[in-house]
Amino acid sequence: MSRQDSLGEVPLFHEDENAFREKKSNIKHPLACFFHLFFRTSAILIYLFCEFLSRSFIANMVTIILLLSCDFWTVKNVTGRLLVGLRWWNQVDEDGHSHWMFESRSGTSKNVVSNSDSRIFWIGLIVCPLFWAFFVFSSLFSFNIKWLAVVIMGVVLQWANLYGYVRCKVGGATKLKNMATNYFGLKLFKKVVDQPEGP
Repeated sequence: MSRQDSLGEVPLFHEDENAFREKKSNIKHPLACFFHLFFRTSAILIYLFCEFLSRSFIANMVTIILLLSCDFWTVKNVTGRLLVGLRWWNQVDEDGHSHWMFESRSGTSKNVVSNSDSRIFWIGLIVCPLFWAFFVFSSLFSFNIKWLAVVIMGVVLQWANLYGYVRCKVGGATKLKNMATNYFGLKLFKKVVDQPEGP
């Protein structure tokens, strides 16, 4: 077990430009990529078109929650390891304290991860929770309260995986906070420097 360090052992989006140019971007795990996106997009599509599929609210709700649960398990236990070499879990010790564990593939097996697999994983992991967050607001503003439990379940399960894998990729909470602070500080500095001096 090796903890993720700041060197970034797994490519995130376009970190490894040379490997992309050398045609190493073939999908090495097509079945894992398919299921990584299948459960996520199926749950979203069924939520959007549920009135056309079945008039039963209970059948639609159960189908969506089953798809979200399958997605959570698949991403957490299978596709995270295969596509980007990361995994996370929560462990409770004898005292009842909860410990979050984050693990990454060792540097010796870095060549196992392809850029295409990594891109598919991260895009699916980031985009789908945004849909569920939008669905929460649309349910609230349209007073469609019966669907609120379903969309909150979607937000919780999808954001939990996103949070876990971002912590695996970036490191601990302190490092994540420092990265966010540095990023926003740099943006603010650029904005201040680029402003023309006015009268």
